[in-house]
Amino acid sequence: MSSAVEKTVEALELLPEDMQEQAATYLLEQAKKYHALKQAIDEGMADVEAGRVVPWDLEEFLKQARAIPRG
Repeated sequence: MSSAVEKTVEALELLPEDMQEQAATYLLEQAKKYHALKQAIDEGMADVEAGRVVPWDLEEFLKQARAIPRG
């Protein structure tokens, strides 16, 4: 077992029993969010490296947005 896992288990065991489940659930949710963010960044960087990304022109975007007829 890794040092980080051992420390996590130790920390959870120090909590009152009625708090352990909630703390473990929170930690798991944060880890999943981190993993999803890392995947999104990796995908974005792959797009940049493959040349599938173009610079975004804010002025052009605003000009086009303002030109859209409003109903």
